[in-house]
Amino acid sequence: MEYFAGLDVSIDETAICVVSDGGDTCWETSVATDPTVIADTLKPYAGRLPRAGHEAGALSPWVHPELLAAGVPAVCLETRNVRAAMSAQRNKTDAKDALGLAHIMRTGWHRQAHIKTESCYRIRLLLVQRRNLKRKFLDLENTIRHSLKAFGIRLGKVGRGGFEQAVRDAVDGDAMTVGLMECMLRARAALWAEYLVLNKLVVQLAMADDLCRRFMAIPGVGSVTALSLAPRSTIPRASSALGMSPPTSA
Repeated sequence: MEYFAGLDVSIDETAICVVSDGGDTCWETSVATDPTVIADTLKPYAGRLPRAGHEAGALSPWVHPELLAAGVPAVCLETRNVRAAMSAQRNKTDAKDALGLAHIMRTGWHRQAHIKTESCYRIRLLLVQRRNLKRKFLDLENTIRHSLKAFGIRLGKVGRGGFEQAVRDAVDGDAMTVGLMECMLRARAALWAEYLVLNKLVVQLAMADDLCRRFMAIPGVGSVTALSLAPRSTIPRASSALGMSPPTSA
């Protein structure tokens, strides 16, 4: 007899349901969300468990490779496919979701989501946080511009380098506004300094990879675009060039 497991993974706990190939529910439990604990819980079914499914989510890049390394035949399920399959479910709980996932594994009516390597997620995290810092920097700069309009001050076209001095000159003579704008300008300068650190790392990663350099030879393609378009096989080489050890693929 074969068994199929469904794992409803959440931040703190993971609901586990095991069903037989005949559709009977054999076991239901909840454990801490830890791949080692989940693997130990499924050990009684080792050798008779062809598939253990979990829905793609924020924890999947961590949970999925760890489960595979522990010997669990984990399958990461495409989210929209899972929602469509369980749309008729009336009572939505973690235990019911785990049961639904187990039956999806039993029937084989699922689509598998691809889990990228850890190095790919590191590159993605770098690009996302660089973008977030730049957005926050621009938001702060626009807030300064907008708040000064209440006093009839329109900065107009001011370069990034001359922005601080233009603001100081515009509010000179108003002690309260000067103090307020100085706080905003210091925050703006701190965001820009940290953004430059991440931007430098992006450039270093792109320049360390041959394919990224070829991309950047195209007019209009910079380091961010090159890293975003580079195939997964180039990322470990770029990471290792900066001293990052490339992990094994999931």
